[in-house]
Amino acid sequence: MSIMEKITLKARLLPEGQPVSAKAFMAFGSRASVDQALSRLVKAGILSRPTRGVYVRPKRSDYVGEVPPAPLQIAQAIAAESGHTVQIHGAEAARRMGFSTQVPTRPVFYTSGPSRSFRLGAMEVSLKHVAPRKLALAGRPAGIALTALWYLGKEHVTTETIEHIHSRLAPEEFEALCAEVPAMPGWMHDAILEYMGRLQHA
Repeated sequence: MSIMEKITLKARLLPEGQPVSAKAFMAFGSRASVDQALSRLVKAGILSRPTRGVYVRPKRSDYVGEVPPAPLQIAQAIAAESGHTVQIHGAEAARRMGFSTQVPTRPVFYTSGPSRSFRLGAMEVSLKHVAPRKLALAGRPAGIALTALWYLGKEHVTTETIEHIHSRLAPEEFEALCAEVPAMPGWMHDAILEYMGRLQHA
């Protein structure tokens, strides 16, 4: 089976609408040969390329035509190319945790990789580099809660804040959040421990 045939087979087996980086095909040949094969598949309509280096087997709707992947999915595919981590931005995390109702106007994500921007249609999406400890538990509800706490900051994180988060998380997710206490800054660490102390004496 040729490189083109192998890549075509893998492309046809991808879940519709789930983006992957070019790295997902690198086992089949050199970078140049893989890039050439992917380019041919895009021209043939088997794959689409929402942004540079990211490919997706198109998901189509009878009403709107091709349904583009979510910006987070694209950001995750870009991060996977170089082994980096991605998490939603603090403003979005705070909204999901019920601390805000404001929807961010432009997609921004935190990453362990370098800061960069890319176009997704007419939309500009940004990846913002942050310290690794701010990305702990990325990809799970406890990670969203942690990101929200970092975003709210020292002046706004109290035991009541932790109580609210506790009410929003499944027990195992709240336990995962508490397990990160040793790596948290003092103000976050203290708020969680004070809240846990209150629970024990309730």
